[in-house]
Amino acid sequence: MSSVAEKLAKKSNRRTSTKQVRLKLVYIDFWSSVKLSFLIAICLAIVTVVATFLVYTVLGSTQVLEKANALYTDIAGSSSDLLSILSIGNVMGFAVVIAILNTVVITALGAIFALLYNLSVKLTGGLLVGFTNN
Repeated sequence: MSSVAEKLAKKSNRRTSTKQVRLKLVYIDFWSSVKLSFLIAICLAIVTVVATFLVYTVLGSTQVLEKANALYTDIAGSSSDLLSILSIGNVMGFAVVIAILNTVVITALGAIFALLYNLSVKLTGGLLVGFTNN
């Protein structure tokens, strides 16, 4: 099957001063994709935990949590306490659980992407990529 990129590559017969190489990406290694997506997921997990801690620290130092607790106490009654629910331990525990779940999901998506791409190459012929040296 001929793709649009191949037709355009054949039409460009003009000589350029830079060297150009056109390659087709016809296979993505499954385990390389899984490893790369796992590393990206670990980086995002660290960013999630650190960002959660920073946001919680800023909300605590600006007294936003205390004002929200006062509003919650006025609405729900004097026996309820929002700060006991939103303690640093609970918030960071939730952030760690979310980071672990995101790591599993992103790693699985990387594996699924590699499998789907390798299956779709049989229909599409691959992705045409061009490189130049400037």
